[in-house]
Amino acid sequence: MIGIIGAMAVEVEALKSKMQNASAKTVSNIEFTCGLLSGKEVVVAQCGIGKVFAAICAQTMILEFGIDTLINTGVAGTLTKELSVCDVAISCCTVQHDMDTSPIGDPVGLISGINVIKLPASEKLAKLAEESVREVGLNCKIGCIASGDQFIAAKEQKEKIISCFGAIACEMEGAAIGHVAYVNKVDYVVIRAISDSADGEAEMDYPTFVKKAAESSAKITLSLVSKL
Repeated sequence: MIGIIGAMAVEVEALKSKMQNASAKTVSNIEFTCGLLSGKEVVVAQCGIGKVFAAICAQTMILEFGIDTLINTGVAGTLTKELSVCDVAISCCTVQHDMDTSPIGDPVGLISGINVIKLPASEKLAKLAEESVREVGLNCKIGCIASGDQFIAAKEQKEKIISCFGAIACEMEGAAIGHVAYVNKVDYVVIRAISDSADGEAEMDYPTFVKKAAESSAKITLSLVSKL
């Protein structure tokens, strides 16, 4: 069973519209839709914004639906000149950039209890995602994706995340999903379409971008699922 977590309702609906034998179940106020996508058993859900909602969604998929693969799609701000609007960032790992117990001597980003900073994503899934993005005709880069319960819109914030983690993109859910996947020993990958430069300077009006991102994300996800 493959779990697909989307950040945007329009993106989730694009996938759900292509599912066969679909049935829905609501758990913890999140609707989970099960069915077939590209001939594979999947469960699709919109998690909501932020790390807590993302973690609730991912853990529920594992415990309630028995998924063994997690795919997180959505949008992100770029942290590298190699990715522009509508390009795609793919995770080799994720970090929680707002996790900080450095005043007691820990490195910034260290997750207490598991003593990990960078949560490794599945190398196999990342490579298959890269193939899927190329098939759609988009530019992409595999690297570290940073998550936090903050909308990054200042140059200083952006530079701090790059300096601490060498991340290529930032968003608000992926590392929470990575955290849940890590402790449950489930393969995961984060795939994010670039929406902005993460410094408050939008390069495309949001409605136009959302439509493009949803179309691209659905194509990428369908291609990836078909490869699994």
